[in-house]
Amino acid sequence: MTATETRSVIVEREVPFPPEKIWRALTQPHLIAEWLMQNDFVPAMDHNFTLRGDWGSVACKVLTIEPNRSLSYTWDAMGLESVVTWTLSPTGTGTHLRVEQAGFQPGQAQAYGGAKMGWRNFLERLEQVVARTDAEKQP
Repeated sequence: MTATETRSVIVEREVPFPPEKIWRALTQPHLIAEWLMQNDFVPAMDHNFTLRGDWGSVACKVLTIEPNRSLSYTWDAMGLESVVTWTLSPTGTGTHLRVEQAGFQPGQAQAYGGAKMGWRNFLERLEQVVARTDAEKQP
């Protein structure tokens, strides 16, 4: 890796729910708060929002939004300027969910390692939120 190369964290998983249900958990503030952080997210192009955790906050801006398919936003916190991209691909049994956080600079090994572990945990919690909200919709 050269001094100008950046790295990405990519986490993928198969989720047994359709893209529309996952999309809700990615774009509705009360659901985002359950699996990620408190926020003032609005699913609109160029919307600036903040994710707030016990440790601090993340400044974000919506870059792309394609309902039920793709969402990306900036993720700027503690010297890390990166972009998070969600991709939802329907499968025969649900959705292939992919999250990529791109832009880790050389020397940001701690942030890179934290993101690698963090996104796995966040995706697990996201799937639990989708499962719960799906169960609530059943008669």
